Amino acid sequence: MQFDRLKRRKFITLLGGAAAWPLAARAQQAERVRRIGVLTAYSESDPEAQARVGAFREGLQKLGWTEGRNIRIDARWATSDSALMQRFAEELVALQPELILSSSRPTTAALLHQTRTIPIIFAIVADPVGSGFVASFPRPGGNVTGFTDIQPTIAGKWLELLKEIAPRVARVAFLFNPTTATYAEYYLNPFKAAGASLSYHWRRSPHLFTTRPSSNPSLPHRHASRTAA
Repeated sequence: MQFDRLKRRKFITLLGGAAAWPLAARAQQAERVRRIGVLTAYSESDPEAQARVGAFREGLQKLGWTEGRNIRIDARWATSDSALMQRFAEELVALQPELILSSSRPTTAALLHQTRTIPIIFAIVADPVGSGFVASFPRPGGNVTGFTDIQPTIAGKWLELLKEIAPRVARVAFLFNPTTATYAEYYLNPFKAAGASLSYHWRRSPHLFTTRPSSNPSLPHRHASRTAA
């Protein structure tokens, strides 16, 4: 777990370098303070989220962009509240920053609802093409670009690994939240192919999840019945 966090920190540091590209492109004028927006789907009290934003600042600083000298960073912590996400996206766009860093698919969607001109860089989106954010990986087009760290073929690898560790399992389900995982089809086709080749009886199983206020936020509460393909 600690190793994964170190890798994520290095990645976000590199992300700071990517964010500096549009800044550098606009820095031909006399130096002035540039504004950067940050919209995250985490709580401000989340230590890992704070570490990621800190690594983003570090990446910018290595390229000569220092907060308080030539950049100002306006961060908004929307947690998973969609209404708050939309409100913060509107606030950040109203500030007219040079660019906005987005933490995820929901925050990117909220920002695109507000602007099609301000550059947006997403940190992690599982399927940016399927989500409609970019036209393609080599030529994203529009005002959005960013990173994805997973390929759809990983869904087939999940089943291959399951077959190795639990060879007697015969029935599997592809569980996802249709509200937030609109990109699920991106993984479903490789999942289907692997399921057939490994002789699994498989089903797609969309569920709506919410979190009980009084419960552990890491344990979702299921509100929908199963749906088979």
